[in-house]
Amino acid sequence: MKIAIDQDKCVGAGQCVLAAAEVFDQRDEDGIVVLLDPAPPQEALAEVEDAAGRCPALAIAVQP
Repeated sequence: MKIAIDQDKCVGAGQCVLAAAEVFDQRDEDGIVVLLDPAPPQEALAEVEDAAGRCPALAIAVQP
């Protein structure tokens, strides 16, 4: 799986971190998403897709 984030779109809601904390984090200074693992194991696909779906800014793209 491949994950792409658009930090310019991110509004810092943190929903991605709640859904997949092993893959996403937030910058301390402004809450913008940080991708911890750009190619997580396939077993994490459901969590990553959930995180992308929760993003109010649609800043996360997932390719299985």
